[in-house]
Amino acid sequence: MIAVVQFGGSNCDRDAVRALSDLGFEAERVWHEDPLPEETTGIVLPGGFSYGDYLRGGAMAARSPIMESVREAAEEGVPVLGVCNGAQIGCESGLTPGAFTTNASARFQCEHVYLRVENADTRWTAAYDEGEVIELPIAHGEGRFELDAERYEELEADDRILFRYCDAEGNVTDEANPNGSLGNVAGVLGDSESVAVLMPHPERASLPQLGNTDGRGVLAGFEG
Repeated sequence: MIAVVQFGGSNCDRDAVRALSDLGFEAERVWHEDPLPEETTGIVLPGGFSYGDYLRGGAMAARSPIMESVREAAEEGVPVLGVCNGAQIGCESGLTPGAFTTNASARFQCEHVYLRVENADTRWTAAYDEGEVIELPIAHGEGRFELDAERYEELEADDRILFRYCDAEGNVTDEANPNGSLGNVAGVLGDSESVAVLMPHPERASLPQLGNTDGRGVLAGFEG
């Protein structure tokens, strides 16, 4: 069972459950003050505005009671996916490196973007080809990925960058970077391949009736 953690202010938890269910997974929402169910085989930290993004996005939710269990589960190899606010929570809780901070535009950005698959040899990207371009929506005000130079070099060397913002032809350019992220980074792996975070929303591009199913490959990562 995939546990979709619901924080105060989450607004994509139901979307995640529906998208996962459409792919054949058993998924249910779990309140952040409750323990993870014993039958948990995967975890989603969904998008939204946990605690109203006070202090900074994800900082308060990262200290919610359930997050210690999430970290322990991740250490045991349980797959964990953080999306948008969930990506911020993942970074703030130490599950993944770096931080997501205020967009270079200083504005909330809600639009469709193109992503280039940088590493197709992971559970989260195995459905794609390296270099493939997919289209996903974003909706964030604090999506700019930042990391110190030394750790960023390590991230690249270890092939832990999953997606970069690009144009429709796959060119990684400043113009195709919606939020000013370092290196156009849109998604990264944690220390383990079982943990990943990304700012774009795969669950919003997973249902055929929405006209775009490019995100289904990311959610398929829960199959292992």
